[in-house]
Amino acid sequence: MERVAFAMKLLPGAKAEYRRRHAAVWPEMLDALRAAGARNYSIYLHDDDLFGVLEVDDFERFRTMMDAAPVNAPGRRTCRPSSTPASTPPPDSTAASKKSSISTEPGGSHRCPGR
Repeated sequence: MERVAFAMKLLPGAKAEYRRRHAAVWPEMLDALRAAGARNYSIYLHDDDLFGVLEVDDFERFRTMMDAAPVNAPGRRTCRPSSTPASTPPPDSTAASKKSSISTEPGGSHRCPGR
């Protein structure tokens, strides 16, 4: 299982539209996310910052399936113009991070020096 996190920033003035579009996620989108392997998927909004976390068995498979999902096409046209990645990822990376800096899972958390 992979835990994947991502950060995005809403473009100026896009917060109300983002909230409106995400007030009720289409059942077909939820079905596509589940079919692609997403579990425990949440997106948090703070000011104009978005932070998402999900669990998948295979992130590359998830991305491929979601890119091909017909229900995702309208979202690519209407939602992406309202946000941008919080930082520019390196050219050879995904826009998501698979490494956690703190984890409650055994062996997953970093130790403080001297402890």
